[in-house]
Amino acid sequence: MSRFHGREQGLARFEGIRFRLGVALAVALLPILVLPALLSWADLDPIGVFLAPIVAWIVAFGTVMWVTERIVVRWLDYLERIAALYARGRYSVRPVQASHAPSEVRRLAATLDELAEAITTRDRSLNESLVEKDALLREIHHRVKNNLQIISSLLSMQQRALKDEPAKVALGDTRQRISALALIYRTLYQSDDIRHADASDFLMELVGQLVASDSGRGPVVTSDIKADSLIVDPDKLAPLALWLVEAVTNAQKHAFAGRGGALQVRFRVLGETSVLEVEDDGPGPSDRDMETGVGRTLMGAFAKQLRGEVEIVPAAPRGTIARMTFATPEAIQPIDPRDLDRVDAVVKPGTLSRASR
Repeated sequence: MSRFHGREQGLARFEGIRFRLGVALAVALLPILVLPALLSWADLDPIGVFLAPIVAWIVAFGTVMWVTERIVVRWLDYLERIAALYARGRYSVRPVQASHAPSEVRRLAATLDELAEAITTRDRSLNESLVEKDALLREIHHRVKNNLQIISSLLSMQQRALKDEPAKVALGDTRQRISALALIYRTLYQSDDIRHADASDFLMELVGQLVASDSGRGPVVTSDIKADSLIVDPDKLAPLALWLVEAVTNAQKHAFAGRGGALQVRFRVLGETSVLEVEDDGPGPSDRDMETGVGRTLMGAFAKQLRGEVEIVPAAPRGTIARMTFATPEAIQPIDPRDLDRVDAVVKPGTLSRASR
């Protein structure tokens, strides 16, 4: 707002200078026009003495105002409108009409044209670099995901070869954690924005993956997921996913083993805090759930990474709720592609008023 106010003040100052210039020129011409008439007693005529010089003064003043308008003010206003378009990012506009202007104005217009061309070239180079960077990041995410899947497959092969049941369970838990990390990288390289992901879509896919991986081992487990949308970066998404893996795995072991059941996952964004809950309809929390095992320790560690805390509480009428309350990560607002639009146009003098800006 201050920029436009300063621009209007500058134009008003120029108008004042032009007015004073016209007055000064007219005053300078007045003695030249009046003195001969006053010294000529033979032609003493009130109309000739007073009216003719006044008319000449008015004509001179009007001529000065018209000439400055046509030669200076008109083109300065045109270049000012071009500069205003450049300020809004429309560098494709060129001051082509300035080719008919005086030489000083043409030099100024050529400078503006070179400036717009330099900015356009720089933007094009930056956009090409960003596209190349995005392609490289997608390839990196893809390769990391493939490597994690290879590790998960190796662990699965080793798990099937083991005879010791606790060792098989431990390897299965580790494989699920690795699969969750692989899902993060897959989500990133498949999304439009490789730097961020929607927690809602990711949690839904992760829960589906966890339930599907355990579907062939016993009774059916149904899942119900309700998640608010929140755009976060991978640094915040990783502890969130790993905490969910531990909570769902705990429910699969202690609530659904041999009986199946219903799993509910809720993710709510409540302003400065967010809550992620995993609820089952099993027998409820036991002393084993309160003990500090590997899973419980990991859940606490992942919650600390998000500046949160974990609690295990009974559900109504039965079951267990594993709840993590943590500080809401700073939401990322994606860039609107329309903000980057460039419109080709040629502006002619007098076609864009100040009111339209």
